[in-house]
Amino acid sequence: MTSPPTTPTEEDPLSHPHPLPFTAPWKYELHFPCDPRGPGIARLTLRAVLTAHGLAELTDRAELLTSELATNSVRYAKGSAFVRLFWLCPVLRVSVWDMSPDLPLAPPTVAPADAVGGRGLWILDTVADRWGGCGIGEAPYGPGGKTIWFELALPPDPRPGPPPALAA
Repeated sequence: MTSPPTTPTEEDPLSHPHPLPFTAPWKYELHFPCDPRGPGIARLTLRAVLTAHGLAELTDRAELLTSELATNSVRYAKGSAFVRLFWLCPVLRVSVWDMSPDLPLAPPTVAPADAVGGRGLWILDTVADRWGGCGIGEAPYGPGGKTIWFELALPPDPRPGPPPALAA
């Protein structure tokens, strides 16, 4: 009797690969229709991905900003959208693409206290470490739309590293 293999092989298709190292880059994408449930599904997906990758400390900010951008896509773009999560340690970049070519205006310097809406870009500008956007223009195979993205960086690791080598 032989022992089961410990790494994935063609003989054992049910075995799983080892998880990616924390510093290894990865990317996830979620495509959703113009449906009011889309932003909620994007938030749940983002939370699941960040939790699975040990990035819970970025989750609340990423969820808030993704929700703002995905909601605007559903509300104003009138077409499908997608959310892309891209990890390049120690930075998470979240991009939201939609079919509307219209880029948002610059955010106000102060959130309007009495406004019912219009706080999304102010929140983005306040909470994200970096953000931006670009129009994509007409593509040969359909509408180009736009992408709005933001980045969140992990704070420097507070855990002490190995002790410095003693000089001789």
